[in-house]
Amino acid sequence: MNIAIAGGTGFVGKHVTKALIDRGDTVYILTRSPEKFHSNEQVSYVGWLKDNYHPEHQLPKLDGIINLAGDSLFGYWTKTKKDKIYQSRINATYAIIDLIKKMPEKPEVLINASAVGYFGTSNSKTFTEQSEEKGNDFLAEVTEAWEKTALQARSHGVRTIVARLGVVLGKEGSLPLMAMPFRLFAGGKIGSGKQWVSWIHIEDVVGLLLFALDNKTIDRTLHLTAPNPVQNKELTQALAKALNRPNWFPTPSFLLKAILGEMSILVIDGQKVLPEKAIESGYHFHHARIEHALTEIYNKSS
Repeated sequence: MNIAIAGGTGFVGKHVTKALIDRGDTVYILTRSPEKFHSNEQVSYVGWLKDNYHPEHQLPKLDGIINLAGDSLFGYWTKTKKDKIYQSRINATYAIIDLIKKMPEKPEVLINASAVGYFGTSNSKTFTEQSEEKGNDFLAEVTEAWEKTALQARSHGVRTIVARLGVVLGKEGSLPLMAMPFRLFAGGKIGSGKQWVSWIHIEDVVGLLLFALDNKTIDRTLHLTAPNPVQNKELTQALAKALNRPNWFPTPSFLLKAILGEMSILVIDGQKVLPEKAIESGYHFHHARIEHALTEIYNKSS
């Protein structure tokens, strides 16, 4: 298959690219700076998002596009930072839609990243792909606009999936930041510890994305979360055990709000999200439980 990836040089993108190459696919990485990379027979770097780049002329007929592009959520959420978070996602997705419009032969499928933050936060509700309730905070607004933009591809006859990612666990991403206090013997639950964490191991992120590429029955929303979400107190217990560190020092919510500002919603609040569609479609999770996922990550990295 010929697959184009936007955001292919990031944490998730690098893992997806490797998996596609390993199974014999050809990958085209859409990037603002193709000159920084060296193409080969299986991976080509194609310029986009600049006026002098015309990727529609450089790409072959594509079987699928995976859009993972977007500015990091980490950092103090000033107005400028929030604008960057929003615009980077919307602009990249509009560019994907424009690329599809210009292609004489359309790709069969577009998988566009989204986030479980679509639902807002709750300690009591459970969300599946059937849930229609939307949140009203900043992240919910971003993901709603992000998904609406991506779904425009359907008008061009492209099967379109919005992949709502949970907290991705791996040696990169947010886990090293979560683990730092434990490594310093100062880890513990955050706030009440009752907030839900809908997590997923990077191996299952890759597995589900490839599963969605290949499985033509999967359409519209798809939750990329493990089947057993946990509360923060369970996550920190498992993290402490995996690192062989104590779990003694809870972090008060008010302190995180003071330090992180609005971004503290990422760690103080959460939502319980289940991957109902993945399970019903027959996907087999490699890491269904948090203890196994964290042990695998830290044993592999040691």
